Amino acid sequence: MPAPAGMQPVDVGRLVDVSDPRVSPDGRWVAFVVTTVDLDDNDYRSKVWLVPTDGREPARPLTRGDGRDQRPRWSPDGHQLAFVSHREDEGTQLLVLPVRGAGEVQPVARWPEEIEDVAWSPDGSRIAFSARDRDEDRYGKKKAKDQPPRRVDHLFFKRDSVGWTIDRHRHVFVVDLVGGGRPVPVTGGPYEDQGLAWSPDGNEIVFAAGRHEGWDLDRAVDLFSVAVPDGAGPSGAGSVAEPERLTPTGLEYAMPSWSPDSARIAYVQFDPQTGPTHGQVGVLDLTSGERRLLTTSLDRNCFPYTAGSREPVWDGGDVVFAADDGGNVHLYRVAADGSGKPEQLVGGERWVSGWDVAMGVVAFCATTSTAQTELFVLVGEGTGDGTERQLTALGEAFGEHVALSVPERFTVVSADGSEVDAWIMAPVGHEPGSGKRYPTLLNIHGGPFTQYGNRFFDEFQVQAAAGYAVVYANPRGSAGYSEAWGRAIRGPGAEVDPGTGWGGVDYDDLMAVTDEAVRRFDFVDGDRLGVLGGSYGGYMTTWIAGHTDRFKAAVSERAVNNLLTMEHTSDIATTFVMDVGASHLDDPAEYLRQSPITYVRDIETPMLILHSEEDLRCPIEQAEELYVALRLLGKPVEFVRFPGESHELTRSGAPRHRVARFELILDYFARHL
Repeated sequence: MPAPAGMQPVDVGRLVDVSDPRVSPDGRWVAFVVTTVDLDDNDYRSKVWLVPTDGREPARPLTRGDGRDQRPRWSPDGHQLAFVSHREDEGTQLLVLPVRGAGEVQPVARWPEEIEDVAWSPDGSRIAFSARDRDEDRYGKKKAKDQPPRRVDHLFFKRDSVGWTIDRHRHVFVVDLVGGGRPVPVTGGPYEDQGLAWSPDGNEIVFAAGRHEGWDLDRAVDLFSVAVPDGAGPSGAGSVAEPERLTPTGLEYAMPSWSPDSARIAYVQFDPQTGPTHGQVGVLDLTSGERRLLTTSLDRNCFPYTAGSREPVWDGGDVVFAADDGGNVHLYRVAADGSGKPEQLVGGERWVSGWDVAMGVVAFCATTSTAQTELFVLVGEGTGDGTERQLTALGEAFGEHVALSVPERFTVVSADGSEVDAWIMAPVGHEPGSGKRYPTLLNIHGGPFTQYGNRFFDEFQVQAAAGYAVVYANPRGSAGYSEAWGRAIRGPGAEVDPGTGWGGVDYDDLMAVTDEAVRRFDFVDGDRLGVLGGSYGGYMTTWIAGHTDRFKAAVSERAVNNLLTMEHTSDIATTFVMDVGASHLDDPAEYLRQSPITYVRDIETPMLILHSEEDLRCPIEQAEELYVALRLLGKPVEFVRFPGESHELTRSGAPRHRVARFELILDYFARHL
């Protein structure tokens, strides 16, 4: 039998993702979601699966999954699971499935938009969820020309992968499972309500939102509690109560989680005025109003971008949370009364992407650089005999058919003496000591306040299979390290923690990584170097091309090329001031100084520009401006646009577009390297 080849673009269709684990109230079962790729239908399929925590039975699908079934949530008695399903052409359904005993799937609610947060009431009689409440006079009409004009009266009126939000605000709803009927609104108004948790007595719901005058200008978000309406019967009766603000306005509070004893609410806190800052886990005492941060001593970002966006989970008197940690994502626990420092619960060279805790059982999904996400449990933690058990092996078949490259971590000393974490992957099939050298690709992550590290990444495996050495790193500006590391590329004019700006020490770090890879690894061909990245990684790719001729080809994807225009065209427009340190109205020259487009005349590196036409995070005008300039200057440039795709093309875009993108990148580098 021939040895398996490395990962090919079409192998996107073999990928399997395990996510969103939820432990049953008695700690005996875990419900989770398995997502697969359907290349034939150019779509994704997901099912809710079930597995016992003791591993005595294999995991099995619980729902039919011919569409997308997601967000499994246990009823308080553990007899039923609520989940969200995309089983129709439009909108979503909230369904309830008996887990113990016979019974049919019960439709609870249909909604024309995505049903998001889902939570059972403590007595199991109702389910709360959040969803966008759209204007049917507009969205019920098929043609845009038949719709009324759209009035915009605040910032943040659109969102990448979502579209217009100015007339589709996110609110909280409750549906009664006993009496039936349509969902009843719990919140209303022109606000974005998100994250929800029931009070233990079932009378209130806590959520997060900016609801003060000027919330779009100061970007502050408060925690609110709101009384749940009594009327939830067939008529859909009930009135929206006025929410009570629980926090002093000024910071951003998110992801609330009510303690079992009703006395406290855990949350995640950010500073919306200066960035980047670590997300911190805190606790609000509802009697005294005292707020206490629990994670500052850790000096790590405690709200990882890729860890499922989960709220802090209560476990007795502790809360459990995830944190970026030097190329890994780990789980920690900390005493809610502030009596101790955070302690690592799940560590290792891996990346946790979802978790839950109940009855002493910690369930978590984790991936490594050579293994796709699988489900694990930690049983007996806290009793001194904690045992970790792997409950799924759904990605093993992939490894049997695809040869994988194993990365090696190495440390680089940058120009000013700072140590930078980096990794290198040899091409699949490389024989050490052979003396053969390979073209090498420097990959740059987005963010910039995110990280690369020890997780399975299809990008790197496809490149290694195509005969490239693959280099990646976490330069300054990345998450996963101290807050000072992440803030090192703040603008030089910032009043607090001034840095070099984008394209400063981050550029120095990446050049040092490239030099060290060429020097240290004999299979790296320093005369055949390529560079690529998306979003901020696309920014840095274009920036590098304008500041050095070291690389023979570049692929700049969904890039930030002009910070000045981004500050009024992006869906997060007006937030770049947090990094730059001054408004684009007050100091446009600084935005242009940090913009790759300013140095376009210096670009000699052949460049492929990739961009999605419906990208609202980095609008396609960012690509168009770069392409037009390079074309007018007679520079070697190619431009490919992906219709119908958002900023998330590489992660959740149409499968065939993901395959086509891989093929474009490999073809381009093959022609130039």
